[in-house]
Amino acid sequence: MGPPVRPSRADARYRLRAAWAARPRQLHRGFFEVSLETPLFRKLHNHLLRVADLDAAISFYRDKLGHRLLWRSDEAAGFALPETDAELVVHLKIGPETDILVADVDEAFALFLSAGGEGVERPFDIAIGRCARVRDPFGNELVLLDQSKGRLATDAEGRVIGVEPRPSRG
Repeated sequence: MGPPVRPSRADARYRLRAAWAARPRQLHRGFFEVSLETPLFRKLHNHLLRVADLDAAISFYRDKLGHRLLWRSDEAAGFALPETDAELVVHLKIGPETDILVADVDEAFALFLSAGGEGVERPFDIAIGRCARVRDPFGNELVLLDQSKGRLATDAEGRVIGVEPRPSRG
């Protein structure tokens, strides 16, 4: 009898998809319950616009249009939208895009693909959690993100100083 045979990556992916399909239909992840009765998307997290000049964009959206500046980093700034907790974000390097909050990006990515969507960019780490890019069967690209690490922490001037960890459950 020889050594055990290690499964290939394709076998591992197949088993992961099979395990996902056979999972209990009610999972608890983060802040939300995920089930077939509960939609995958939780809410719009932000609408992100690409800008060439961050200071000019802050002046325009805050000073001329009246949006409260929530936070600012070296590459981006977030503004309050008064009738929602979603944000308008301006960014020097990415956009335009709409980011959709999910309970768990890795699970949402797998579910989206198993439902017939396409992966554009596999899940990756971001400051507040995880993120992935997907495309629906109709050609629409979506950005999925979770807040598994927490929320942006800011100083008195709104400059991002780190991440405020999520409160532990339990």
